[in-house]
Amino acid sequence: MSESEKSTQDATARKPKRRRRKPRRRQSGWDLRQFKVPAVAGKWRFHDFDLPLPLMRGIQAQGFEYCTPIQAETLRHTLLGGDILGKAQTGTGKTAAYLISILAYFLEEKAPDGQKLRAPRALIVAPTRELTLQIEKEARGLARYTHLYVTSAVGGTDYQQQREQLDRKVDLLVATPGRLLDFQQKGELDLAQTEVLVLDEADRMLSMGFIPDVERIIPHMPNRDERQTWLFSATFSEDIRALAEQWAQSPAEVRIQADADSQADVDQRVYQVADADKPQLLVALLQREGVERAIVFGNRRDRIRELEDELQKAGISAGVLSGDVAPDERITTLDQFREGKLQVLVATDVAGRGVHIDDVSHVVNYTLPEDPEDYVHRLGRTGRAGARGTLISLAGEEDTFSLPEIERYTGDRLPREQPPEGLL
Repeated sequence: MSESEKSTQDATARKPKRRRRKPRRRQSGWDLRQFKVPAVAGKWRFHDFDLPLPLMRGIQAQGFEYCTPIQAETLRHTLLGGDILGKAQTGTGKTAAYLISILAYFLEEKAPDGQKLRAPRALIVAPTRELTLQIEKEARGLARYTHLYVTSAVGGTDYQQQREQLDRKVDLLVATPGRLLDFQQKGELDLAQTEVLVLDEADRMLSMGFIPDVERIIPHMPNRDERQTWLFSATFSEDIRALAEQWAQSPAEVRIQADADSQADVDQRVYQVADADKPQLLVALLQREGVERAIVFGNRRDRIRELEDELQKAGISAGVLSGDVAPDERITTLDQFREGKLQVLVATDVAGRGVHIDDVSHVVNYTLPEDPEDYVHRLGRTGRAGARGTLISLAGEEDTFSLPEIERYTGDRLPREQPPEGLL
């Protein structure tokens, strides 16, 4: 028996296995025969998990057919009542993995007797407003054919409006740590009935200093042997393992390495260029590469503001996403980028983790990231869902020391070349 299987067995021995109700054959004129996904060797289908019919209808509406590796491994553990510590890069489908687990549970098991107002059955904690609202949107999509109520609580937006949205029986709440703590401390949120706790991007919350807020929230929830706890992280540092041991009960470790096939769908280039020539080269690349939708990453907030101005002067529609942009403005910018109203998003790494934007044809590292891990997260912004993508890094004098560290981290040597003739 593997360690993962033994861990799951230990956890489920203490937590009662969920009762699997047989899904109804029809639901409002829809049945499973309208969602045909052929069996393929080596792939898990959502059909293989005997999920409730309203949820399967939502899965079909979201365009899902086959499980990604993190989805298959997560569902195998969580649907039986186990805790997990999951490792997966951004863009692997982990959000849908835990949302489907939660929704399946709530459709199969009635809410506890006497469920109170403002008492969520499931709590998902995420580090940023953008990721929180994105999770809420995906949860609403999956739950669209159910009776389950989903809402969010994030900082920087109208407190009273969010309070009113919480003033009912809440099934699933997605929140940032600060606003969650505000509601809890003011007695406007009851976590005593929370059955499932999800910590998404746990390593990011750790690096951003949000863990103390989470530590103040957890004592108000049921003990770890009375709830399910799922932690998801891009890395398994000692600190992350310590949090899992403290908050979860014998969690199974689910490790999904970066998919080599998905990275093979991305054309990675490194252009060696003088720092002074970077602005001109960036504009030329965006104008001549056939760019449909691109994210340009920089490390400094002031520089990406300058880049936005330079791109707009060159006739390229661009917006900025960074920590110093007001929350409402950030959400508007993301929506405009998703809708194709902006061709380029100029961003710090706040957009490199957790924010899912489809059909990004190009990613440009205007400056290489200081943390090699962020290179992988930037890489994951393009070449998604089987589409081809391009990642271009502009390596100037300031980036000299970053390349070897990135190559050691990824295990690949990045091809260095001069910019194509005519771009400078």
